Amino acid sequence: MPDITNDERGRRIFQLHKEKAVETALDKIRHGLKSELAGFSPQDMQTLTYILGEAWVSVERHTWEQCSFTKLARKDLELIINIGNRLKNKKIREETALDEICSILKCSI
Repeated sequence: MPDITNDERGRRIFQLHKEKAVETALDKIRHGLKSELAGFSPQDMQTLTYILGEAWVSVERHTWEQCSFTKLARKDLELIINIGNRLKNKKIREETALDEICSILKCSI
C-alpha cells in the first residue's frame, strides 16, 4: 500500500468536509422547496452542487453556517444555477460568479 502524505490526507479531508456541507445545504434546499425542486433537470442539479461547493470554499465558515438554505426561493436557485452555467462556459470570471452567489446566500441569513 503506497504511503499517503499529510498533504494528500489534508486535501481529502477538505474535500470530504466540502461534500458534506454541500449535501447538507442541498437537503435543506429540498426541504424548503419540496415539489418545486422536481422542475430542475439533473444537469441543473449538478451545476447547483458544483457551484455550492465552490461557494463553500470561498465563504467564511461562520457565514456559510448562518445561511438559511430553506429560505432560498426557486428564483434564487435559478439565479445560482445560471451563474454556475455562465462560469462553466467561461462567460464570467470565477471571482465575479462567487461574489454574486455569496450575495444571494447572504440574503438568506
